[in-house]
Amino acid sequence: MKLSQFNYKLPEDRIAQYPTPYRDDCRLMVIHCKSGVIEHRDHFSDILEYFDEKDVFVFNDTKVFPARLYGNKEKTGARIEVFLLRELNEKFRLWDVLVDPARKIRIGNKLYFGENDSMVAEVIDNTTSRGRTLRFLYDGDHEEFKQSLYALGEAPLPKEMIKRPAEPEDMENFQCIFAKNEGAVTAPSAGLHFSRQLMKRMEIKGIDFAYVTLHCGLGNFREIDVEDLTKHKMDSEEMIVNAQACNIINKGKAEGHKICAVGTTVQRVLETAVSADGKLKEYEGWTNRFIFPPYDFQLADAMVANFYLPQSIMLMLCCAYGDYDRIMKAYKEALSDKRYRFGAYGDAMLIIRD
Repeated sequence: MKLSQFNYKLPEDRIAQYPTPYRDDCRLMVIHCKSGVIEHRDHFSDILEYFDEKDVFVFNDTKVFPARLYGNKEKTGARIEVFLLRELNEKFRLWDVLVDPARKIRIGNKLYFGENDSMVAEVIDNTTSRGRTLRFLYDGDHEEFKQSLYALGEAPLPKEMIKRPAEPEDMENFQCIFAKNEGAVTAPSAGLHFSRQLMKRMEIKGIDFAYVTLHCGLGNFREIDVEDLTKHKMDSEEMIVNAQACNIINKGKAEGHKICAVGTTVQRVLETAVSADGKLKEYEGWTNRFIFPPYDFQLADAMVANFYLPQSIMLMLCCAYGDYDRIMKAYKEALSDKRYRFGAYGDAMLIIRD
């Protein structure tokens, strides 16, 4: 398939700037793949009606850290945005980062952050046209350093989705309630709809939970610059599937219960770690799996998704899972119904294949 097939006109005012007051109070579109029926539900919490005891929901428990910070370049004082991607070396305080504007930053430049320039970093490497390696100059222990660094940062809301300044509440709002393993620079947004109250109701109904980890990177939002999708290269992201998750998912599958993947990152984890016999296996490493139509999924019987932006890899995966024509028809319906909201803070979609 071609990149242009995933383009559609999305008015800017349809992109949600804020989440709903309650996580599970957004709208829910339900797509039944076999019958072709599309339902419109007013509350995400209605998702309970589509699952039974011993069905399994698979969540991504990655935890977002405050990755976006602003500093000033030495001598000129130019304001520079620094986006932390990942820590490269704990001992030497080395971080892989993106800087903007990149043209102003060279090896050897120093950047100053915080009031009274409380944090200083030096550029020691140019890794890509926009990427850099920074060495932070800090005398305290590693835990103190991380706390000081994160205190300077703000929630890494995707600029393509959020057209407003960051606010103090964003860090909490842009975090799944079950987030545990730190390492993501963007939230697995389909998981944002689950509240503690909803998950308690799911437990009472007897639904099982399994947790996998994929540290979501900016590759999810990087612009694709090739028309032929087979030529697009995904950024690698770290992922972990432990024995407990494998046991819960494999048992549920073997007993004929539904496996529901919460989000595109969970689908990519499941499809990376599934074995030839259709069972999930333990995995610790990296994945750059790029899923677009046509694709044969092995494990998930249902999927929770958001309404994704045009030409995004998340939309492509949804189309691979729910059928291109069916999903694009659903998006057309969502656009004609002015109540549906798009993006990370927007409404949700449930795709059921059975």
